[in-house]
Amino acid sequence: MRKFSLAALAALGSTAAVEAHAQTAAPAAAPAADAPTTDAPAAPAAWSDTLKLHGSIEAGFTINPAGPGNGLNFGQLFTDKANEPLFNQALLTFERPLDPKAEGDDYGFKLQGMFGTDARYTHFLGELDRTFHDRHQFDIVEANFLAHFAALTDGGVDIKLGQYSTPIGYEVIDATANPFYSHSYIFNFGIPLKHTGGYATFHVNDTLDIYAGGDTGVNTSLFHGDNNGVPAFLGGFGLNNLLDGKLTVLALTHIGSEDPSNSIPDADHQMRWINDIVFTYKQDDNNTYVAEINYIKEDGFHAQGYGAAAYFIHTVNDNLSVAGRAEVWRDANGFFVGAFPHPLDFVNSERGFPATVISAGKATYSEVTLGLTYKPPVPDAISGTMIRPELRYDRALAGGTPYDNQTAKGQVTLAFDIVMPF
Repeated sequence: MRKFSLAALAALGSTAAVEAHAQTAAPAAAPAADAPTTDAPAAPAAWSDTLKLHGSIEAGFTINPAGPGNGLNFGQLFTDKANEPLFNQALLTFERPLDPKAEGDDYGFKLQGMFGTDARYTHFLGELDRTFHDRHQFDIVEANFLAHFAALTDGGVDIKLGQYSTPIGYEVIDATANPFYSHSYIFNFGIPLKHTGGYATFHVNDTLDIYAGGDTGVNTSLFHGDNNGVPAFLGGFGLNNLLDGKLTVLALTHIGSEDPSNSIPDADHQMRWINDIVFTYKQDDNNTYVAEINYIKEDGFHAQGYGAAAYFIHTVNDNLSVAGRAEVWRDANGFFVGAFPHPLDFVNSERGFPATVISAGKATYSEVTLGLTYKPPVPDAISGTMIRPELRYDRALAGGTPYDNQTAKGQVTLAFDIVMPF
């Protein structure tokens, strides 16, 4: 989880022909008859032929009719600027994903970088986090080695080593994979975003996957990029092919010290427990339901956060889908939820450096979001372009007045983004 100094210290014939020649007594040889040929299986593609280079661009705008004096949409990190355009992310990926049909061992990698306003909240500490002092920043999202070993279990074992986005939660950093422009409270404040380390996925059988690994913590790297000296554990399980293949479950936990050593005494021994379960029910090709349950416990500051979110996604046709999200999340001690007015406030708070953090104290937050995803006809080079308008209502069910520069219990935002893959 994220570390706030005030409110919150978060894979990719040969044809053998036999030709018979007939000889005759005639002065000239008769034409040879065509011999039958047998096609052998096509040779697998060369490893280099499976390399992929792709990317996406996302930009958006959030209208807040209240026009908050501090210019912030409280409760939203990645869409935090009210009534201002945001160039959220230009994401570029070079990868060789693992072949899901591989029958033997397989190897791959993923390199992913980002430029945009989202990078303010996704940095690995110690990597470009203090290089740029304005709103638009560069970030290393992923840099990892992948391997699949056909051993130990029925489905083999997948290994990921390096730097990677968290497997925890439903929503993700990559804008192309989310149902909305804005993010849930759980994504913003209740789960990690990235890790440096490694983990294994044991595919025990068609139903059960086991996850186990270790890392340096939440959003941290190595050496001076780790805000304390203690490793963390990531583990859990996945259930697949339930209810005739319609239901999957992913339950993961992350346990480790996340507080900066320069902020509290004995930080290396103060654990943060991050727990998240995602249920995904795909009723048919057109209807998907998701439920996410989240719980965090922070020992160092005696704080807890917990809540749940539900999603419904209906595909109308190849060009249009509609989605809804409803969520309740409680920050029981006013520790996790916060706003960061300046470009470096978030990473400074993670490091334990001075930072401006706007907190609303103890509160129970709720939000309901309705949205559309429209894929217009575009050239093949940018096929998959999405326009996503949404209407969102946030409200504090218990607590103070966190919205509209801390003067209101509710907040209405109308937003849209454009996502263009290439």
